[in-house]
Amino acid sequence: MHDLSAFPITRKWPARHPERLQLYSLPTPNGVKASIMLEETGLPYEPHLVRFDSNDQMSPEFLSLNPNNKIPALIDPDGPGGQPLALFESGAILVYLADKSGRFMPKDPAARYHTLQWLMWQMGGVGPMFGQLGFFNKFAGKDWEDKRPLGRYVAESKRLLGVLEQRLTGRDWIMGSDYTIADIAVFPWVRNLVGFYGAGDLVGFDAFPQVQRVLAAFVARPAVQRGLEIPARGIPARG
Repeated sequence: MHDLSAFPITRKWPARHPERLQLYSLPTPNGVKASIMLEETGLPYEPHLVRFDSNDQMSPEFLSLNPNNKIPALIDPDGPGGQPLALFESGAILVYLADKSGRFMPKDPAARYHTLQWLMWQMGGVGPMFGQLGFFNKFAGKDWEDKRPLGRYVAESKRLLGVLEQRLTGRDWIMGSDYTIADIAVFPWVRNLVGFYGAGDLVGFDAFPQVQRVLAAFVARPAVQRGLEIPARGIPARG
């Protein structure tokens, strides 16, 4: 019998299937990293929608799991040693799920570290830079008369896309022929940059054909298509 009552978050988001991984998230670029990975691995999980419009992420229940008030967050009722494990930070969740499932992470030690290298590249560069560009292009940043912040993030986003373009030249995926957590981390942000943020023209996306090619392959994956819509109202627990 799995008992998650020690986690206050389950009072706000009760677990109908406490034996499954519990995902607390929203379909944002960081949020869908976790849902895509769960869909790709087939691990049984139950998604819970964390609504930003009602400040769910600032509730005491959510903060009890993630004091940084960001999504996604996760509880594994069968963590290491059979004990429940709570995690936040999308990169950490990807690594954990890769290790738990034995999938999407190279077994070779050197290749594993190279995969982690590209994961950290996304966490430290692509996510923050693309996110700031989105703010200044789509949201309140539009009202700033000083255009230097937008220019700064456009230039840095172009540079990062150039790095990715070079890496993908002659490769199917970031790590070569194998699809890994590096791709699951990077391409939701690329998709968001040119889609939701509407910044394709700003960054000259047409100049990055290899990025376009792999983005198309990424979004064509059935598990990615499912994960991009999870969690959402009316979606049942999967498993």
